Parts: sequence; structure tokens; C-alpha cells
Amino acid sequence: MPTAYHTNYNPAVRRSVLVVDDELINREMLGMLLDGEGYDLLYAENGQEALDILLTEHISLVLLDVLMPVLSGTELLLRMRGDPALRRVPVIVLTSDSALEVECLRLGASDFIPKPYPPADIIRARVRRTIELSEDRELIGSTERDPLTGLFNREFFYRYCEQLDRALNCPMDAVLVDIHRFHIINERSGKAWADRLLISLAELLRTHVHKEGGIVCRREADTFLAYLPHREDYSGRFERLRENLTAITGDTHIRLRVGVYMNVDKTLLIERRFDRAQSAADQLRGSFNKTVGFYDDEMHRKELFAEQLIEAFPTALRERQFTVFYQPKFDIRGSIPRLASAEAQVRWNHPTLGMISPAVFIPLFEENGLILELDCYVWREAAVQIRRWKDKFGFTVPVSVNVSRVDMYDPLLLDTFRSVLKEAGLGAKELMLEITESAYTQDSNQIVDTVNLLRELGFRIEMDDFGTGYSSLNMISSLPIDVLKLDMQFIRDAFREGRDTRLIEIIIEIAEYLGVPVVAEGVETREQLLALKSMGCHLIQGYYFSKPLPAAEFESFIVKHLETLHEAEEAERKRENGRRNLQSGRVMQEQLSATMEWLAERIPGGFFIYRNDASQRILYANREMLRIFGCETMEEFTFLTGGTFAGVVHPDDYATIQSSIIKQIDNEVLEMKDYVEYRIVRKDGAVRRVSDYGHLTELTGVGKVFCVFISDITDRIEP
Repeated sequence: MPTAYHTNYNPAVRRSVLVVDDELINREMLGMLLDGEGYDLLYAENGQEALDILLTEHISLVLLDVLMPVLSGTELLLRMRGDPALRRVPVIVLTSDSALEVECLRLGASDFIPKPYPPADIIRARVRRTIELSEDRELIGSTERDPLTGLFNREFFYRYCEQLDRALNCPMDAVLVDIHRFHIINERSGKAWADRLLISLAELLRTHVHKEGGIVCRREADTFLAYLPHREDYSGRFERLRENLTAITGDTHIRLRVGVYMNVDKTLLIERRFDRAQSAADQLRGSFNKTVGFYDDEMHRKELFAEQLIEAFPTALRERQFTVFYQPKFDIRGSIPRLASAEAQVRWNHPTLGMISPAVFIPLFEENGLILELDCYVWREAAVQIRRWKDKFGFTVPVSVNVSRVDMYDPLLLDTFRSVLKEAGLGAKELMLEITESAYTQDSNQIVDTVNLLRELGFRIEMDDFGTGYSSLNMISSLPIDVLKLDMQFIRDAFREGRDTRLIEIIIEIAEYLGVPVVAEGVETREQLLALKSMGCHLIQGYYFSKPLPAAEFESFIVKHLETLHEAEEAERKRENGRRNLQSGRVMQEQLSATMEWLAERIPGGFFIYRNDASQRILYANREMLRIFGCETMEEFTFLTGGTFAGVVHPDDYATIQSSIIKQIDNEVLEMKDYVEYRIVRKDGAVRRVSDYGHLTELTGVGKVFCVFISDITDRIEP
């Protein structure tokens, strides 16, 4: 027994039927046959009138004559076929020429009614049946097609790709297309304009891909997928497509981003093929001179490596292959840098792959959600280590741990942190939380709400990676943060040759105004440290102090730091005592100098003091000494003698008193006295003979010196 056909046709709903024929008698005859069947009848006597009605009314069926003036039936079919909205309207062709049937079918006609007309029941049955099939097809199409563009949706597209593989025995390409920064276009021009842009792009893709024998779909938002027989020159093809899109929209700033996986591996699932096209498109991020990216062997190797890491993750977690390293943060505000805290950083020591960089596995785990498990592991490891150091050293070394954007959406996040603190017996301020700047800018309301709840528990929040370009400076004042951490690359770029640090200064000034301390990450040189300190930076992290260390080495680092800190504090205490003593001695010295100068100026003869060392530098000379040398000022005397005792003595006599000088330098006995005679040369060139009576003594804060009394004896020895 045949199965009954179930239809969604509801006779209570009135449909509009358009009768198009240039003969009035034919229009009236068809109107009479359909009258009373529940249809609203409209009439047109040529194709142009019919087209005008189709563009303004919702028509369920067209009864179309072929041979008409102005616009023929075949021309109207051609126009309807080229319009996405009219293409869905079913057409029954009215003709007495059987030769036109094939042509009309190719143009999209659904059925035929011959002329002269068959019995009325046959006409009525064909009209109803055509409307039923059209509505059923439209209903099915609404589930398999995107309502905006009319393209396949993703699920049905994947099914048709499988059918295409079976139908076409040839190499195939998987292509992904999206619009660069579409969300900005949406915000700038509005949803209505953005929708028209998507419709235009969909039509262009449909035309180009169908011409190549392929199919296309809208996956989501501005992302389209195409599956077609293998072609070359995708760059040229999509450049032409972009030009066509610009001509349609009038917007010259539209840029497409295309990922191509050529000659696909047909053993892969359809979805995996387009994942590879997505990877090819992703490599174009940040590139403004390339439109098309291709999936290649290098990307394939990276993909295989990523899959290997994902598969190895559960075992790695179970076998504790992940090790937590700690990098110190130093408070540099005082004269002695002090260990303030540390950052926990995870490393993966794979048994066969060796040490895997976190720059490789962390983005991968963030993408697939495994980061939540890894972060929980790191939090617990860090908390236990804080507890051990606290018990051993008697004080806390706070440790900051990273909290990813994925973690922030975990509804159990607060319970997890409560558990971590309880298990380790810690307070919330001993475990600090680092949240990246980028996390604050994505779904910021939810992130901010979660951060506020964490702060209510007592956690201190560090905004990590600030300066990576996601947020503006005014965000600092509105976001709930306790510490601002400048990005490592941001610091390096600022100190690179030819760059300046003014932006860092501005950020630190704003943070200081808001009462938020600043951590500078990636500091490698003393020059960077001193510059950041002069700007008012509070904390420093980087290789200048230490690379990230495993827990055992970091513990030794703490011990060594405590020893160094004790030695530095002791040295500072001594320097401070010395400064006090020096200040006290300086006052006494000033008083003594004033007294000595008063006495020296009243000595009958020349008097000067010079160091009892190899320099023999003259420290003081009275006015009579200057007069003996024919000088008026101390500057003239210093210029004449070079400011040393050797410059006082005539060059020819210096050798004769050398032994006396050496005896003075080497002798350790204070109160030593010595008498010598030698010649001098005055400023005016005159040579005079003097007697030198020296007395070795020691001055506080200066050391051993010779006090010399000198007299001009030239007139005594000359006849």
C-alpha cells in the first residue's frame, strides 16, 4: 500500500497567483478556472508588467505565457533566475510549442500547462501541487540555508561536500573567506549596511564558486566556506572579487582575508579540512599586504605537534611533568633593592620532547580549554611552595599566578581559590593574581564583576601585559586593579636604541596619581633599572636580578639574597655612621682650618702644607709664601708650581733633596723634622734661595702632611 504524502499546505491560507498572458481571453479563462479555489488573482499582459508586480507583491505562483510583447516569458524567467528573491517563486509555463519546454526548464520553470488548456481539474491540481512543492522546498531550505544570504548553513554544507567528493573524482580545495575587522564595519556603518555587505559578498562567492563547480556556505558572522575543484591563482581571483565588492558597495577600505587548503586530504573529516583553511587565514593577522594564505607543510607540522601536545596533556599532568618556576620581583624604591614577591611560571619537561616553551603550549591550551586544568595545577603548586618558604624562613614571599581569560568564565573559580588557600593555610594577600590586559577588554563587564568578587575575598589583582595595545590609558582609572604590570616587550621597545621612554613615564605618573604601584617586566640592565627608578617605578622583574628558577634554586636565591641584604645593610650602617662622623669631623675641621689660617697668616715668613705621599699636593699656602714667589693669588701660585712641592723646588736642586723627600714619604714616625736649603724660581723669573724647615704631622680626615716654614735667605749668603 503506498505511503501517503504529507504536506504543510494549508488551504485556509490565501495565496497570490499571477497570471501573465498578452491575450485577454486567456487571462480571463484561467481566472475563471481558479476562481473559488482560495487564490488572490493578479494579472499582467506582458513580462515587464509581471516583473513590476513580482518586485512589489508576495507571489506564490506565476502562470506564464512564453510569447509576449515588451518582455517575453523566457526573458522574464531569465530576470527571475538572476534575482535571489524572485528565484524561489515557482513558474508554470503556458505554451503550445513543445520545443520551448526544455529551454524554459533550464531557465527555472517548475511545470507546464499546454495550450489549448486541458480540463479544469488538471489545471487546478497542477497549480496546487506546484505551490505545495514550492512551499515544502522553501521550508526545507529554511533549515539548511542561512536566512540572510540564502547560502547553505554549515551543517548542510558539510553534507553536500561529502556528496561532491563522491560525485567528482578530482582534487578539491577548501577555502575560508572573511572580512577584515568586520566588527568595526558593523559598528561604524550600522547593522543594515553590514548585512547588505554580507549579502553582496555571498552573491559574488556563489557566482564565482558555482562557475567553478563548487558550493559555498556562510559559516557564521562574516565567515564563508567554499569547496570546489582544485584551482590555481587564488590571489588574483580574490583580488578581482574584492574589486567587484568595492564596485557594488562603494567602500574602498574593505579587505578580505582568505585561507586556502589546496588539494585536500579526503581521508580527513570535512570540518578538519576547513580547520586547516582557518589556520592558513589566521597567519594573515597583522598583515596588510597579503590577502590569501595557504596551508603548507610547515603549518601541517605545527598542527601535528599541537595534536601531540594535546594528547600528551593528561599524562603530563598526572606524571607531574609540569614544573613551576619562580622569577623574583624587587622593590627598588630604597637604596638597597629588596625581594618583594615572585611570579610563578610553568615549564613542561616532556620525557621525549624535552623542555617545551610555554609560548608554544599555553596559547594552544587556551584555545582548546585545557588551560583551566593547567592553571589549577600551578595555583596549588605555588600555594604549597609559599607555605614551605613561610615555615622555613619565618616570613612570606608572596607569589603571583596567572589567571587566563578562560578561567574568568569558570563559575567555580571563587570556590577553587578558596580551596587552594584553605589547603595551604594561606591568606588571600599571599597569593596574588595576574590577569592580562586583553582579558579586561573582552566581555569586560563579566570580567570586571569576577575581579571585584576576587578582590572582596582579599586577593590583590595585577593587570598583566599592560602596553600590548588592547586598552587606553584612561582604562586604568576605571578598572579594578591593585598593581599595573608593564609588558616585557613594551619595556624592551622603549629602551631600544633610538626610542624614548616618555610613554612609560606618563603611565607611571598616572598610576602614581591613582595610587597603583607599577611593575616593570623584562628589565635586563642596570641602566634600565636606574632609569625606571628615576621615573618612580616601584618594582622590577627581569634577568637583571634573576631568570625564572625552579623552587629549589629559588630557595637558594632567597638565602643568598638575605645574606647579601644583611651585608648591604651593615655596609649602609657603617656608611651612615661614617657620614655622621664625617659631618662632625667636617665641622671640627672647618673650625680648625679657620684657627690655623689665622695663625698661619701671622707667622713671620712663608708657610705651606703638602701631603706626605707620592702626589706631594699642596693643600695650603699663606700670603707671605705667595709674596716670596711673587704671586698675588693662590691661583697664580698653583699655576706657577703645578700645585705640588716638586714644583716649588728649582729643577736643578730637586735631585739634591730627593733623598730627603723619599725619607719623608717612607717615614711612619710623626713629629719628624727636617731642614733643607734649595733654590726657587719666582713668577718674574728671578731665582732665590730659601731655607725649608719641615714638620711631619697628621690631620683628621686628611692624613699625614708636612707643615713647612720657609724663609728667603738669598741676601744672607750673597757677598
